[in-house]
Amino acid sequence: MFKKIVNYCKACYDELAHKTTWPTRAELTHSAMVVLSASLVIALVVFAMDSVFRFVMSTIYPN
Repeated sequence: MFKKIVNYCKACYDELAHKTTWPTRAELTHSAMVVLSASLVIALVVFAMDSVFRFVMSTIYPN
């Protein structure tokens, strides 16, 4: 049982150290900017939808 765990850990290390392709700094920066931009766009869309919904609800149900 212990030997299986050790072999699994060695295989995981070997895969992470030698078989995995890590992104370059430029690729990582580009991906981060894409995620940040998409998050900002989605936040703006949700804000706009909330504002419209609030306006419609205040028109239908005035205080």
